[in-house]
Amino acid sequence: MKHSEESRIRSTTVIGVLRDGKAALGSDGQMTLGNTVVKHSTRKIRSLYQGRLLAGFAGATADALTLLDRFEEKLEAYNGKLERAAVELARDWRTDKYLRRLEAMLAIVSSEKALIISGTGDVIEPEDGIVAIGSGSMYALAAARALMKHTGLHAGDIVQESLRTAADICIYTNDHIVVEEV
Repeated sequence: MKHSEESRIRSTTVIGVLRDGKAALGSDGQMTLGNTVVKHSTRKIRSLYQGRLLAGFAGATADALTLLDRFEEKLEAYNGKLERAAVELARDWRTDKYLRRLEAMLAIVSSEKALIISGTGDVIEPEDGIVAIGSGSMYALAAARALMKHTGLHAGDIVQESLRTAADICIYTNDHIVVEEV
């Protein structure tokens, strides 16, 4: 049975920022089904690899959790090497018959790197140290870039304020915000 466009779960804003040797990743908590909010406090941020990395997801929750499990396996296999684990996950995600059907994106941060991993095989390391995925990502990204450029706020504060800005604009983003730092 196929889901219609109206019944597809779409929501989330996840943003991560690197600043001054610290990383923060945050998300809102809204989950929608079509035009209805079905949950206000979904947790979309996970701590990985002995607390050295943070991962956030956008897309289908079960798909994202499956990918996070696979990513953790890759981290263990490659001794916590973030880039190598990300590339291996992206390759598997794109080529594996089962995984390539998964609909999600991952944002990963460590104190040194920020990456976006997609199911099309992309592993993106933004030049400005800001990663953003999900429905409200472009609003949060714009806010984070302005805050990075014009304030001395810490990474966690930039993430918090960027998510608040996205929540004010994007109907798929709420103000139940979770921010974690490494």
